[in-house]
Amino acid sequence: MTRLQALQRAADCLQQRHAWLAFPLAAWKKFSDDRAGLLAALIAYYAFIALFPLFLALVTILDLVLAHDPALRERVVSSALSNYPVFAPELKSNVHALGSTGLALAIGLIGTLFGARGLAAATQNALNTTWAIPRDQRPDWPHSLLRSIGLIVLVGPGEVATSLLAGLAAGGGDILPGAGARTVAVAASLVLDSLLFWLAFRLATASGVRTRDLCLSAVIAAVSWQVLQVVGGYLIAHQLARNSALYGVFALVLGLLVWLFLQAQISMYAVEVNVVLVHRLWPRSVIRSRFVPSGRLTDADLRAYRMYARAERRMPDLAVRLETPEMPAEQDP
Repeated sequence: MTRLQALQRAADCLQQRHAWLAFPLAAWKKFSDDRAGLLAALIAYYAFIALFPLFLALVTILDLVLAHDPALRERVVSSALSNYPVFAPELKSNVHALGSTGLALAIGLIGTLFGARGLAAATQNALNTTWAIPRDQRPDWPHSLLRSIGLIVLVGPGEVATSLLAGLAAGGGDILPGAGARTVAVAASLVLDSLLFWLAFRLATASGVRTRDLCLSAVIAAVSWQVLQVVGGYLIAHQLARNSALYGVFALVLGLLVWLFLQAQISMYAVEVNVVLVHRLWPRSVIRSRFVPSGRLTDADLRAYRMYARAERRMPDLAVRLETPEMPAEQDP
């Protein structure tokens, strides 16, 4: 063993003895094992494809429902775009309501909503992969389609509603002036976003995961999104200002893709932290496997590898076994 390998092994043993180090490293390793960055990129891609059709559907419906209240319509549209603070002006100026009515409008709206089902399907695949749900236990058609429709129909308008209610809370300066109104706005936004994330995770995750086990990831995702709104918005705006001269109109597209990817990646990290906690997947050995003798795998490593193997099961009557030179074969039920 070289000195570098000995140093790596000593560092690995050190982090395994301290939970405050072992837990975040285990979440990072789980993220890497699941290739969650690629899953987040797929979600961001479909979110980019679905964003304009969904916003088009929203604007069209608002034109019909709130035709006699332009002020409320404008407030709802602004609330819908509050999660994209840097890009809101461009989105608002380039998306207009469908001009048709009757059957043509209904067909256009249905087609627009179904065009966004790729985002819902990618979200289902990402969360079921993260929770290591066996493929034979994941919802199949038509149940997966119903879950996708639920995500589109419930979560999309729910996000608009939470943004609008948070904005109303922030506008309550007459009751709670100054810092009081801002505190109420932040608290209301966190609570509503947590509920919305919980609903989205429940719809996107197979029933094999208990509903209460999804609460932590919902709270972490809601808090992370609040932070991203403050920090990420500034960074993206700064980057756009620097790159606009070089990329022109493409700078807006690239910036929007980066923004969506950051949102998706943060959400995936929130889910990974939840999975590690629920299944007690720490401490893990985080150095490269060729430096670790087979007998040095931790119990959390073995539990994780059993989960990964079981997740690839395609039929209920297939047996999945995990075996190492230091232990007999162990079969999952």
